[in-house]
Amino acid sequence: MNVGKSACVDAERNPPSGQTGGSSGRSGPVRQLPRPLRFLAVGGIGLVTDMLLFTAAVMLGVGPLVAGFLALVAATVLTWRLNRSFTFDRSGRHQGEEAMRYAAVTAVAQGTSYVVFAVLVLTTLSALPQAAIVAGAAVGALISYNGHRLFAFAPRVAAPRS
Repeated sequence: MNVGKSACVDAERNPPSGQTGGSSGRSGPVRQLPRPLRFLAVGGIGLVTDMLLFTAAVMLGVGPLVAGFLALVAATVLTWRLNRSFTFDRSGRHQGEEAMRYAAVTAVAQGTSYVVFAVLVLTTLSALPQAAIVAGAAVGALISYNGHRLFAFAPRVAAPRS
């Protein structure tokens, strides 16, 4: 018989039939979409949020570097919550631990995206920097999706019983 926290973790990993897991056993139309499409949709929402918050902050007189950082942090928190709710099943970890794992994957993915952009815009795509942005974003999205799937939201492995 499962008791307490263990029972909650087991219920999230093995939801009742007809449920797909996730933050509250949602089985609605969004959860029926393939996971990569849900991930891309959440990323699109995050990008729009990032751009809107950045634009609003700059219009209010905040410098572009600070505005960009604050908007990126807010968009990252939003995408973590949305990915946790709609894209990936819960990991069974405390939300704080899961958030730190999400932030680590996101930092690696965004850093790689920027490096790809910078290399391309300084070499072969200097005449078309938008293509360098798209290339960097594509590489970053691949790293992000797999990192979140295999690390940030990966199910907690139960400790072996002795």
